[in-house]
Amino acid sequence: MSNRRDFLKMSAAATAAALVVAGGVHAAENDTIKVGLIGCGGRGTGAAFDVLRAAPKVEIVALGDAFEDRLKACRRDLANQAQDERVKQLGNKVSVKDESCFFGLDAYKKVIDYPEVNYVILATPPGFRPMHLAYAVAKNKHIFTEKPVAVDGPGIRTVYDAYESAKKKKLAIVAGTQRRHQASYLELMKRIHGGEIGELVGGRCYWNQAILWQRPRTPNMSDLEYQMRNWYNFTWLCGDHIVEQHVHNIDVLNWAFQNHPVKAVGMGFRTRTDPRYGHIYDFFATDYEWENGVHTLSMCRQISNCANNISEALVGTKGTASTLGGMWINGKRLAGRRGEVSPYIQEHTDLIASIREKKPLNEARRIAESSLVSIMGREAAYTGQVIKWDELMKSNLDLSPPKYEFGPHTPRPVRLPGKTS
Repeated sequence: MSNRRDFLKMSAAATAAALVVAGGVHAAENDTIKVGLIGCGGRGTGAAFDVLRAAPKVEIVALGDAFEDRLKACRRDLANQAQDERVKQLGNKVSVKDESCFFGLDAYKKVIDYPEVNYVILATPPGFRPMHLAYAVAKNKHIFTEKPVAVDGPGIRTVYDAYESAKKKKLAIVAGTQRRHQASYLELMKRIHGGEIGELVGGRCYWNQAILWQRPRTPNMSDLEYQMRNWYNFTWLCGDHIVEQHVHNIDVLNWAFQNHPVKAVGMGFRTRTDPRYGHIYDFFATDYEWENGVHTLSMCRQISNCANNISEALVGTKGTASTLGGMWINGKRLAGRRGEVSPYIQEHTDLIASIREKKPLNEARRIAESSLVSIMGREAAYTGQVIKWDELMKSNLDLSPPKYEFGPHTPRPVRLPGKTS
């Protein structure tokens, strides 16, 4: 299989050719949404179940994963989930056939190329996301993409190009930053943007939790297979947890400021020494500076037996807002989250509605921006240097492997601030 650089050259040509062809497989009003799932792990399987409960006339028709065992487990789980009462009420179904199940490193192409598919879910490790997103847009598919959408500057530029192409082709793209579709967050942002706390002069965001999972290596695994199965612990695949996980909170600050920071300085490191945990860091603390000179703090940590916090806070000239333990404006709690539709379902509901109403949502650029802010924080910690937005956008640091094929692959060593660039 070609490397990412070769793929992107071919994808650009395919996109240009596809722009000449009108129509494609867009889902028109009242058409059945026919879903192809790419990435059959826990999040992909969960996203497939969410879309089945999001709107009527939804059918899952194709599955793809690098590994056959993951595909089979997902197919079995979805067959069970198709019996859910809500799924039945909506008239939705799982119609996956043997001939629409694909595994291997090129499975994403086979799912996207499957004739019935008009809506793809991209849920593989993020290192593959730019390549998969570009191919799906080139093939005229509507897209739900998990976050983040890239792990390096070249990947972000690919997503920017896909955003522009999708806009021209009237394709819909929604990202898995579910807070953007959550009723309580929408109300909070409405009040912030309405001026209830005044002009924003500061903010904080956190994702501090215990250490996450790792997968053991078995004797028959190649380097690439092991890293892909243990993907969270390798930067070229997950981007490190500031990018893969903390992007949610960073995206909330971008949303509040309606912009992105212009530079970052930060620190971080790793206390874990077990090689099964790859080469990612345990913690990051980042000072982001915005165009108007405002500073915000970002903090994320994955170390067990420590104080945990997953929230955002904003400071304005007239007050404060916080999401810690609920939604708060100037010390007063807003309506609670109890009873609100799951945002994991709502994001699919909104995407499908935009397709059927012919008003396609396109969130690719804003999730690319939030992903790049997260990468900026990572690089500030990895290098110990001030990282600027404009320079990172132009960066040629490409974390992808030389070739996508099962076999030897030595990942980059742990980067050390002050010693490595």
